[in-house]
Amino acid sequence: MAEYDGNYQAPDAVCPRCGGRGIILRGDTAVPCVCMEQKRAELAFQRAGLPKAMRACRFEGFRFDFYTGEHLTRARKAFQAARDFAAQALTDPAAVGIMLTGAVGTGKTFLAACVANEIIDRVLFLIMPDLLDQLRASFDEDSKTREQDILDLARSVPVLILDDLGAHNYTEWVRNRIYTILNYRLNERLPTVVTTNLMLSEIEEHLGDRTVSRLSQLCRQFRLTTAQDIRVRLSAERERVGEGSA
Repeated sequence: MAEYDGNYQAPDAVCPRCGGRGIILRGDTAVPCVCMEQKRAELAFQRAGLPKAMRACRFEGFRFDFYTGEHLTRARKAFQAARDFAAQALTDPAAVGIMLTGAVGTGKTFLAACVANEIIDRVLFLIMPDLLDQLRASFDEDSKTREQDILDLARSVPVLILDDLGAHNYTEWVRNRIYTILNYRLNERLPTVVTTNLMLSEIEEHLGDRTVSRLSQLCRQFRLTTAQDIRVRLSAERERVGEGSA
């Protein structure tokens, strides 16, 4: 798939190159306009549920300079595991998943988004708080989405990425839904990627031992650590760039 360049037009916008026809005439030959590939890419992003802020995440952009010492050793292991998983998931429908753990701002979501962008036509990217909101909203009588539709998609998609499996407000009803998703994927040997800022013992407190057991069987675990929140460092870099151009 062509790399997303960040200058994408909305799918319903009229392309100034081809006038919306999808082809460009070069002499007597009609060739596909670049907008067709861009539209296909946008639809793939939308189907995958990948937020716009994460569509430019690529393994080539992973910054090892944010890590030092033992932090760097862990980052290299997690990076290689994520890259290997993405490559394997393209050909192996039963690839063993990965779970990226670590505090906020250690690079977990960036790596998960890198995986998603590598296999965008096969993946569903679900941010846990958003998934919980969708499940709760499905009970609204005006909702166009049924709970079963959400669960079926999460259970059966070729590759599922669950981002931010944190200390949220998990009711017993929610815990059961998360368990059914993970249990189905384990039984069907469907690859799963999870990011969390919790240790397994903490996940067990919130979601129960059955769910932790499924996660342990579904995923190889890799921990990311940093001396400072990467988001804070990025913000400081932007500030310095802004001061330099002022």
